[in-house]
Amino acid sequence: MNPVRRWLEHGPLLADGAWGTELQRLGLAPGECADAWNLTHPDRVEAVARSYVEAGSRIILTNTFQANAVSLAAHCLEDRVAELNAAGVAISKRAAAGAAKVIASIGPCGDEVALLAQAEALAAAGADALLLETFTDLTEARIALSAAKRTGLPVIVSFAFVGTLTPEETVSAMRDAGADAVGANCGGEIDEFPAICARFAASCDLPLWMKPSAGTRQIVSAREFASQIRELVAAGAGIVGGCCGTAPEYIAAIRENIF
Repeated sequence: MNPVRRWLEHGPLLADGAWGTELQRLGLAPGECADAWNLTHPDRVEAVARSYVEAGSRIILTNTFQANAVSLAAHCLEDRVAELNAAGVAISKRAAAGAAKVIASIGPCGDEVALLAQAEALAAAGADALLLETFTDLTEARIALSAAKRTGLPVIVSFAFVGTLTPEETVSAMRDAGADAVGANCGGEIDEFPAICARFAASCDLPLWMKPSAGTRQIVSAREFASQIRELVAAGAGIVGGCCGTAPEYIAAIRENIF
């Protein structure tokens, strides 16, 4: 059985919320390398992860979205890929303390060798699965998925729908390439996500991952966000949480209203 589907045998799962905006709240400066905090400020990174577990998340990510050699080169850290990724997984596993699965975050970088090196480092560190998130290009997503699948871990692919990409073509491409789950995060307003989710559900039987942001034109409240997440679950989402601008109180509101 698809391992992600097995996780959902008893119903939908609650994931975490935003990491970047929470780290900024704790002092991450504009332009600073968030992934480097796994080594320089592990206590603050762990505080973010633990706050989500305490709010009710049963899936948490890792602070590794840009921990690949291409992105890290801008901070002269390209030789510390393995170390940064291993630390990111270890931090989230400590915070999870067995109460949540740890899914390791991988963002776009356009380089298959760099993506494979990051995926292998995350797998070696003990992540439960890999998440390719905020992808906007199908070709790059296929390359990243191929690299991630080589680790043997379940792989979820999540897209930001900011251009002409459609849920239907996304599902077709990712299903054929072997994704264990597919979904959307970040781009657009939260009230656009139920329709995207319904289109995913009508096009495939893969588990669906949905993590909208708190808003781009206007930030919605935690209560409003939880109400919209209820619609996502009704539309077929199996794993739900939040992206940019969401915080532990958003996850707690979802837990109280849905889970």
